[in-house]
Amino acid sequence: MTAETLTAIPPVSELPSAGSDFLEAIIAGLSSNPRSVPYKYFYDERGAALFQKICELPEYYITRTEIDILDRNRADIASCLGPNIELIGLGTGAGTKTRILIEALETPAVYIPVDISEKQLRESTVLFRKIFPDLEILPVCADYLQPVVLPSPSRKAVRNVVYFPGSTIGNFEPTEAEEFLRRVANVCRPNGLPAVALTEPGGLLIGADLKKDPRVLEAAYNDSAGVTAQFNLNLLDRLNRELGADFDLDQWRHRAIYNSTAGRIEMHLISEIDQFVHVNDQKFHFRRGEKIITEFSYKYAPEDFAALAGKAGFEFVRVWTDAARLFGVFYFTVS
Repeated sequence: MTAETLTAIPPVSELPSAGSDFLEAIIAGLSSNPRSVPYKYFYDERGAALFQKICELPEYYITRTEIDILDRNRADIASCLGPNIELIGLGTGAGTKTRILIEALETPAVYIPVDISEKQLRESTVLFRKIFPDLEILPVCADYLQPVVLPSPSRKAVRNVVYFPGSTIGNFEPTEAEEFLRRVANVCRPNGLPAVALTEPGGLLIGADLKKDPRVLEAAYNDSAGVTAQFNLNLLDRLNRELGADFDLDQWRHRAIYNSTAGRIEMHLISEIDQFVHVNDQKFHFRRGEKIITEFSYKYAPEDFAALAGKAGFEFVRVWTDAARLFGVFYFTVS
């Protein structure tokens, strides 16, 4: 998301297919040691629907806790963000949290949701245009991990605020998180978006999951209903459907563990047998018990997350947490 790439975008329906990039990423990941698949490929249509179910599970505290934090502190958060802002939402999904935020904002100028799930993006945009008929909404179907081309709003804002909810920042390795946040900081600076003519430095409102009892963490990623397992295995099903792979889903199982040394949840798919799998014209041998890493989710102490953002060019302003300090919603401004 560098300043050089911030120009007009084509309509959502005209965005090019990322099929070749998908195949290349999967081949590279399965050829690596340890084997891995980028977590962003979880979110095809079924994956996005399954994640919505995960968010409703009793063990998965993250979504309801973040929503509660936003709801209880909406006026305070809106005061920090200020009036007449351009809100850029990254991976905001169905938009439940964003709706709370926009309802509290004073005369927001424009909302730009950026999401890789086209179906969710279209549905949330239709809903938001009904709820907020006076708000300019410019959806962008794109992978925000890559350079994203943002639209030029017709309404002028005094500053922009990037909104990154849901603790997705935890999926990045710390060095990758710092680099990503540095690119976001460039977007938030007044000279980062010349076409918009922003007059004040912007900010970042971001969710981060906090360190806590490992039993709480592992329960959240190994739910008793098995929905997270379905979500994880759907990744292999997607490879079968879209890349012509031949994974036998019955020969793989889901596992999530907390690595206390690294401070992260590690989500794996484990091979139940010694087997060969084909992806396109590539053949991969998996030993019994061998794993594919599908997601890391880092957990932070508040001071550590503030320090990470500081290295990327942000200044800490506030953090809002729940009573049990399970989750944090942080606000930073660009330094």
